[in-house]
Order: sequence, then structure tokens, then C-alpha cells
Amino acid sequence: MYTLPLLTAQSVVPPAQCFAVSADAELVAQLQQGSEVAFRTLVERYQNRIYRTVFALLRSPEEAEDVAQEVFVEVYQTISKFRGEATLSTWLYRLATSRALKHRQRARAKKRFAYFTSLLGFDNQVLHELTDYAHPQAQMEGQQQLALLLAHIARLPSQQQVAFTLRHEQELSYEEIAAVLETTVPAVESLLFRARKTLRNHLLLPLRHA
Repeated sequence: MYTLPLLTAQSVVPPAQCFAVSADAELVAQLQQGSEVAFRTLVERYQNRIYRTVFALLRSPEEAEDVAQEVFVEVYQTISKFRGEATLSTWLYRLATSRALKHRQRARAKKRFAYFTSLLGFDNQVLHELTDYAHPQAQMEGQQQLALLLAHIARLPSQQQVAFTLRHEQELSYEEIAAVLETTVPAVESLLFRARKTLRNHLLLPLRHA
């Protein structure tokens, strides 16, 4: 039985700088034939990029490792259905962003449920008054400005956040981002414009009122 290699923040294997589409096509063919060597090659080639993409959306090393692992499990289980409508890398980024966003939604739902149930006694009586509740934002160690930026990125609408992450964290082209999001280049440009405008407004607001 083939065992998936463990993905950790420390053991991520850097992918080669560039692989031609033809090389990926050959890899897909080998994967669809059940080659375990090809699967290990896939993981070594893409695990760093997938981990970084997921981490940029979740900001938790442990959660990013789990979700990245899930992405490769899904690839292993569904590679037979891959028909090449998109490139292999586009498909992987699509799986990664989709799983990361779903994971975050589930996590937020659990936090909301835990918070509100904590306000109620066993007889469903409110123990104390409800106050405005904001989901805890992932905080990165380091300078306060970086933590503030990450918090505002996390509040962007999901499509804007994915576009911003793929552009600035993964340095994908507008065309590649459009393929991942299954949209047009002008739509990507609009998403990035709105994301940057929102971030500028939020980050400059404290300075205007100083």
C-alpha cells in the first residue's frame, strides 16, 4: 500500500523552477496508469507551491499542512478523471484554493457555534448579554503592520483574496489566475483592483485620523 509522504513546514521540498506543459502531460499519463513513482514526483514538484498557497489563505502552519495533504490525497483519488481541460498546475491550484476556503468556512462555523453556545446555560438561558463578535484573525509574529495587513487580507471577499494571494504570494500571471478561478483576465484585473483599493483604504485610514 502506497503511503503519502508527510507534508510539513520544515520538510517541504522546493520544486524545480520550471517544468514544461509537456512534462506535466507525461506525468499525468503515468499517474493515470497508477505509477507510484509518478505520484511521488508530483508531490515533490508541487508540494511547496500548494503548501504556500494554502498557508497564505489559512495562516496556520498546522492547518496548511493538513489541507495540502488533503489536496494530494484528492489528486491521487481523482487523477483518472483529469481530462486536461486545464493545465495540471491550474487544476492543483484550483483544488488547493477550494479546499482551503472550505476548511476556513468550516472552522469559522465551529467558532461561531462554540461562541454562541457558550453564552447559553443548560436550560438555554442567556448567561450574559450578546456583544458584537468578530472572528479571531490569524496573527503572524512580527511587526504590527504585517499583522494588520494579514488581518485585512483575511477579510477580503474570497474571490478577491484568492486572486490577491495567487498574484502576490505565488506570482501567477493574470492568465493563470483567470484559469484557476475559471474567469476572464478582465475579471481578475477587477478583483485585484478592488482588493488593492480595499487594503489601501483600510491601511491608510489610521493615518488619516492620527
